[in-house]
Amino acid sequence: MLKGKSAVITGGVRGIGKAIAEEFCRQGADVLLCYRSNEDAAKKTAEELTQYGTRVEVIKGDVSDPDHADAAAKLAKDLFGKIDILVNNAGITKDKLLMRMTPSDFDEVVKANLNGSFYFLNAIAPIMIKQKGGRIINISSVVGVRGNAGQVNYSASKAGIIGMTLSAAKELGKRGITVNAIAPGLIETDMTEILTEEQKKAMTDAISLGRAGKASDVANAVAFFASDQAAYITGQVLGVDGGMAI
Repeated sequence: MLKGKSAVITGGVRGIGKAIAEEFCRQGADVLLCYRSNEDAAKKTAEELTQYGTRVEVIKGDVSDPDHADAAAKLAKDLFGKIDILVNNAGITKDKLLMRMTPSDFDEVVKANLNGSFYFLNAIAPIMIKQKGGRIINISSVVGVRGNAGQVNYSASKAGIIGMTLSAAKELGKRGITVNAIAPGLIETDMTEILTEEQKKAMTDAISLGRAGKASDVANAVAFFASDQAAYITGQVLGVDGGMAI
C-alpha cells in the first residue's frame, strides 16, 4: 500500500498514466499529474480520482522543457512536503520508416520521451536525496528492448530510458533511492485504437498470451515498484508485454 506517500506522474491524465494515478490513489497516495495540452481531460481525471479521498493536483507543461520539470518538482514539494515517487510516463510517437523520417521527427520524440524523463529525474532526485529515500519508475517499451520497423526514433528514446535507469540506479542506490523501468508491450490505450485490425492481429500473433494488455496491468507493476515490497529491487527492467519479447 502507498498510504501517506506522494507521487509525481508525467503524462498522468490519460491511458497508462491515468491508470497508474488511479492505482496510486486507490492505495492511498497523493498525486501531482503532469499534462501537456488537454485541460478538460486533466480536470476530468482529477475529479474522478477524488473518489479515493487522497489529494489530486495537476500541472500543465511540456516535459521537453526543463523548466516544467523544475516547476513540477517545486509544486509537489510545496503541496505535499515531500516527493516519494516519480513516474516518468509521458511520451509521444511520430512513426515513419527510416528513409522518410526527418531530423525533426527524430528530435521531437527523443526530446519528449528521453530528455523529458531526464529533466524530471534531474529535478526530483535531489529532493529524494535530501529525504534519504524514494522510488523512481521509468516507462520504457518493448520496442526499446527489441526494436520495431518504423519506430527508429521511439525505439531509440525508449532504449535510452533503459540505459538511464541502469546508470541512475547505480548512482542513487546508496541514497536509499530505487530506480526501475517498465517495458510495456501492446497495451489497449487511445494510442493503439488508431491501429487497423490487421495491424492489431499481426501484433497479437507475436504475443505469447495472444492478446493485448490493459493499462491496469502496467499500473499494477508500477505500484509494486513504488511499494515497500520492492525496497530491495533496483536497476531492473520489467517487461509487461504478455511474452512479446520472448
